[in-house]
Amino acid sequence: MAVDFSGSWQMYEQGDPEEFLKAVSIPHLMAKMMREIKPLIIIKQTGEDFVVSVKTPLRTNTNSFTIGKESEFTTMDGVKTRATAQMVEGKIIIDTEKVTHMRELQGEEMVE
Repeated sequence: MAVDFSGSWQMYEQGDPEEFLKAVSIPHLMAKMMREIKPLIIIKQTGEDFVVSVKTPLRTNTNSFTIGKESEFTTMDGVKTRATAQMVEGKIIIDTEKVTHMRELQGEEMVE
């Protein structure tokens, strides 16, 4: 059965992001803000095509991709990178040079 990620997902909790923020070379001030802001993530999925918007009080960042095809992604701090999104056991996995990003649904929640 295919997983449908479509919907609006409000972040309410995150683990300690220090290792991630260092790995992607986020400036200190931006890292501090990222720890405090709880973004709204809006996903529109049509089959294997996705549009993912991350909304914060400071900006909205939108990326479009198709599972299995290389796409350009722009990070919240404006850095562009190329990666191929994969669907593995119901999880969206995006491997970039610096970090692997994973999203999955667990009941009524999306976990990143």
